[in-house]
Amino acid sequence: MKTLKSLVLGLCLLAVCGVANANIKNDDKAASPYFAINTYVDAVTRGKVTDFDQAVDASAKFSMLRGKQILSFDKAEMSNYVKENQNIEQACTVSTSIVNSNADLTVVKVEMKYDEFVRTNYVTLSNTGGSWKITNVYSVFK
Repeated sequence: MKTLKSLVLGLCLLAVCGVANANIKNDDKAASPYFAINTYVDAVTRGKVTDFDQAVDASAKFSMLRGKQILSFDKAEMSNYVKENQNIEQACTVSTSIVNSNADLTVVKVEMKYDEFVRTNYVTLSNTGGSWKITNVYSVFK
């Protein structure tokens, strides 16, 4: 039942994001946190890298907890990774939920469920004065 609720919530969020982005002009699309999170999900899960560099802040940090080791990457390394995996769709089910949100900061939980494991990403988006950018992504594998 919990999985069904999460899935329905994720689909509702995706629908809201689609409707919200439908009315945003191309010049103003970065004015919404939904643009940044949708761009991130598309890049990581579907290999669609368009606008990835625009959605990520120059000082963004990407961290992964793998066992007892933390791996860290910067924007350039992550950008290269998504470009190397361009047009490769992941075999996973994706759900998103907003953990916390206010006028300056939004934290979104992105769960990618594979057959053997679950990758949970906590994506922090910051309002950088008129545009929302991804500033931190922390990934945990279970």
